[in-house]
Amino acid sequence: MEKTLEVVTFGETMVLFNPDNIGPLRYANNFSKSIGGAESNVAIALAKLGHNVGWFSKLGNDAFGMYIKSVIMGEGVDVSRVGFDEERKTGIIFKERFQHTNPNVYYYRQNSAASHIGVKDLDEDYLKSAKILHITGITPAISESAREAVFKAVEIAKENNVIVSFDPNIRLKLWKLNEAKEVILKIAEKADIIFPGEDEGKKLLGTDNPELIADEFIKLGCKLVVVKLGEKGCYVQSKDEKIYVEGYPIKRVEDTVGAGDGFAAGFLSGYLKELSLEDCAKYANGVGAMAVLVRGDMEGYPDIEQLESFIGITESVDR
Repeated sequence: MEKTLEVVTFGETMVLFNPDNIGPLRYANNFSKSIGGAESNVAIALAKLGHNVGWFSKLGNDAFGMYIKSVIMGEGVDVSRVGFDEERKTGIIFKERFQHTNPNVYYYRQNSAASHIGVKDLDEDYLKSAKILHITGITPAISESAREAVFKAVEIAKENNVIVSFDPNIRLKLWKLNEAKEVILKIAEKADIIFPGEDEGKKLLGTDNPELIADEFIKLGCKLVVVKLGEKGCYVQSKDEKIYVEGYPIKRVEDTVGAGDGFAAGFLSGYLKELSLEDCAKYANGVGAMAVLVRGDMEGYPDIEQLESFIGITESVDR
């Protein structure tokens, strides 16, 4: 089949309510409505960078489900495989923000429409049409059926020479560490590209040393390991290359949620363009840095002109 998509991804996206004020959630009276979901974040960031991307999930057949589909479609992502559940509702997430710290998040997603996604919701031809399947460790955490869907999607990808990209994205509000570790390492064994953070290396492998993290994932079978180092940048390792790439320091951070998803999208964008690993990492660091400048999960993702100006490839013309 002709490959019409560059990247396909799937997982739960929720309606996000972000308080207009900083402080405990119980004192927040006004909220801004947006969307939040790791996989849709990656899809939107890639679409903004000019790539042909597909995202699918199950949404409640309600106002929030319609809203999510509309927003993601409006950002240029193919949503033709999104399904609607007549019985279950769309999930909701609230943020609680404090000055200069990562926000707390509160999920209202138990028994949501997306938690009932399963193998039956996979369109094999759609998955086969992509160059890259991107998955995260969040989807297998939301239900047993979603976990089965992730493993089946990976199996389809591997059988059809589709590259598997994996962000562990450990969420301990969704499952216990022992269970997360077992499942995530099984997925990692089948991943071609993996995006662990230092803290995830510590939880999964017992080390936060970027080079040791990379060594272990290479041993598991990953071909390319990209260790996220926050504002310090990242460490990239393949069989033939090892490189640290400095990040782009940000003086005023508005919101860190979504930065890791933007980072993954930036790297995949460079990878699809067949750039060097160093340039892929610069793209990744750039998108991740730009994401934290704006409040919201995906609102800060740049287009390609903005990204290349930010990382110094081109000069911007402001007026």
